[in-house]
Amino acid sequence: MGLIGAFGGLLANAQCKTFALSDRGDTLNCVDFKGMKQGPWLQKFPELRGNPGYDEEGTYLNDKKEGVWRKYSEQGDIMAVESYKWGLLHGKCSYYSLLGLEREEGWWAIDPGKLYDTIDVPDLFTDGIYHKVVIKNEGRSLRQGTWRTFDPMTGRIASTQEYIRDSAVSVLGSMGIKTKQPANGNNPGDTTKKKVEKPNIVSEWEEKNKGKKKVKVRDGSIGY
Repeated sequence: MGLIGAFGGLLANAQCKTFALSDRGDTLNCVDFKGMKQGPWLQKFPELRGNPGYDEEGTYLNDKKEGVWRKYSEQGDIMAVESYKWGLLHGKCSYYSLLGLEREEGWWAIDPGKLYDTIDVPDLFTDGIYHKVVIKNEGRSLRQGTWRTFDPMTGRIASTQEYIRDSAVSVLGSMGIKTKQPANGNNPGDTTKKKVEKPNIVSEWEEKNKGKKKVKVRDGSIGY
């Protein structure tokens, strides 16, 4: 095993209830005396219900995935590179096929220590306006940032969508380019009255009779 391997084994014995050693003598798959996974892990998942098997490597912190995790096919081809925080997806994640990169995602993990959190939600009708919303923490990640799909044959971007705390926003709007308003031209939150344009014939009549005494109009009623 060598001096380094022996030292790694001693360290693992001191901190881990169970563990494994790599070919280089590094400690892997440590389970501490509280039963929690810690440090570097290599996990193998066999084929299941027609889904191919794969290997996964990354780091655990107090039984939760932390930092960058990579997933490989049984043939050693990269399948995914994901980022985690508190055991939840957080940051940029990339997914691959045999032909190359297929999609990129962005995620935002909510601190599981909070019962509620405040997030900014973009206004649906006004660019650059955000509303603070208090949400209950359900232990999940929110879509955040730019999501892209690619043509793996050419590497060209096939589609793009922008998200802010799980709300889809206009890509043009996120770059400061004005987007279309609702068809009726009204913002749902706008309570101001729109000015009603007068027909030309009414405007001409008012101009012609401006300054004159009120013109009475006989309407056929009794007593005129």
